[in-house]
Order: sequence, then C-alpha cells, then structure tokens
Amino acid sequence: MSIREDIKVLIARQALTMTKVAELLTARGTKTSPKSLSNKLARKTIKFEEVREIADILGYKIEFVEK
Repeated sequence: MSIREDIKVLIARQALTMTKVAELLTARGTKTSPKSLSNKLARKTIKFEEVREIADILGYKIEFVEK
C-alpha cells in the first residue's frame, strides 16, 4: 500500500474528509488546502512532519519497529 492509500484509509476510519483534515492542519499552523494535500499525496512529495501531524490529528502515532 502507498502512503496515499494508507492516509486515505486512516482518514476514512475516523469518518473524516480530506477537507476536514486540511482544515485541522491549518488550525494547527500548517496552512494547507484539500487540493494541495491531495496533490502532495498523489505525487508522493508530502513531508514526514506533515504525515506525523496528520497521524496525530487522526489519533495515531508513527512508530519505527525493527524487522
């Protein structure tokens, strides 16, 4: 699964939309629009900090686990 699919699944599980996530990111100081968020995911140019912030908004944490 790609990062785009992963994030979209997590958003759907929380019954949110990309628009709402973009609004919540903007409220936290990371100014973004639904279109720019979608473009970053489609192009795979999203920054790790943005992914971490989205995960936090959705109630998840990113954890590195040794193989």
